[in-house]
Amino acid sequence: MIRNVLVVILCVLFGLNAPAQEKINKLDSISPISFLSTTYTGDTTAVPLVLENPLFYNYNFTYKKRLDSIQREIPLTYNESVQRYIDVYAGRKEMMGKMLGLSEYYFPIFENALKAFSVPAELKYLPIIESSMNSHAISRVGATGLWQFMFTTAKGYGLNMDNFVDERKDPIQASYAAARYFKDAYAELGDWLLAIAAYNCGTGNVNRAIAKAHSRDFWAIRPFLPMETRNYVPAFIAAIYVMNCPDKHQIMSQKSLFAIKTDTIQVSRYVSLTELAQALAMQEEDLCTLNPSYKKKIVNGSPELPKRIIMPKVSLASFASIYEVLNDHTVEVSPQIIQASNDDRRIRTKHREVAEDRPAVVYHKVSAGQNLTTIADQFGVEVQDLKVWNKLKGNNLVPGQKLIVSKNAGAVRHSESRSGKKYISYREKSNGLSRSSGRL
Repeated sequence: MIRNVLVVILCVLFGLNAPAQEKINKLDSISPISFLSTTYTGDTTAVPLVLENPLFYNYNFTYKKRLDSIQREIPLTYNESVQRYIDVYAGRKEMMGKMLGLSEYYFPIFENALKAFSVPAELKYLPIIESSMNSHAISRVGATGLWQFMFTTAKGYGLNMDNFVDERKDPIQASYAAARYFKDAYAELGDWLLAIAAYNCGTGNVNRAIAKAHSRDFWAIRPFLPMETRNYVPAFIAAIYVMNCPDKHQIMSQKSLFAIKTDTIQVSRYVSLTELAQALAMQEEDLCTLNPSYKKKIVNGSPELPKRIIMPKVSLASFASIYEVLNDHTVEVSPQIIQASNDDRRIRTKHREVAEDRPAVVYHKVSAGQNLTTIADQFGVEVQDLKVWNKLKGNNLVPGQKLIVSKNAGAVRHSESRSGKKYISYREKSNGLSRSSGRL
């Protein structure tokens, strides 16, 4: 009798889970990212959605033991949410194989930056779930680069964005900025899992979740965090697990472009990456991939502010032509530096919604003693505008009369004429050595 009851219970549990597991598989079928593409423009949010299940039926003591063995400074909790992301990433064998290959180049860069600010080396795994270690990754809201910095945060941590460079895409500069952020977040929150959550949703959201949960434990405040952040920390722990135990899941490291020996040089003049690639006898796209922060394929170095170029180690045979490009060639481009504007797509969406909600016409009810001149002065418009908008033939007004005192188009034109300034929009014309990024 007891045996029959157990069989029924197991059937019910696995039967109920089957549709959910099928849905997870569908959610996990994400198109592969071109990791070395410099033209990727899609959403690079790499944290897949998994379904929550209150019944943890597949607890795996082996996985927990492995996580315990690799834990250092950041707690690597094992639970159902972590297990689900382990299943996801362990199943993405090609993607994780590429991550293993890219890690040979990127991890030493990340480790140096993290060490400089005395923050845990395990944070080097975050770019896997942030950007799939793609320097050109851009999220749906405008977060950019390996560490997915938003414009304002990047500015606050010393990264420069102008018409020549976007340092959010520079692996070295962005890594030091990320390390500084983590140091500040930990100083405020006092817990590494909370600091990691803050990197995804901001310290404000984390502090509000702490207040609601009356706890400073990530797993206790997790239900009060934004959905993406709830999944972010389990995905981070799962990525650490898979990157440290690839052989346990038949994941093989894939060789990447970065598996070459490189040299770093500083230049104090303008250098064309296109011309340098020709001198190096390599693909232009590959050299740009090694130097992802230069928008126009031009390195705008100067004596006051030299710029870095990373390139493959060169032979003596090609040294003469390379020297000529670095020292004798003139790059025909305007040296004017134009600071980039905020590229947060949420701000643009909000401005657009405000503009759409703004009434097209503003009305005013005439009070006793008012005339066209006083009303025009009150609303900052011209008397003639009031006459045109209201089809008035004379200057006489009647108390209680309803007048149009503002139209959006008319107000804009008037503000331009009163200030003496004219605003025009323009599109930069690219020359042979540059390309439009569309994200200034």
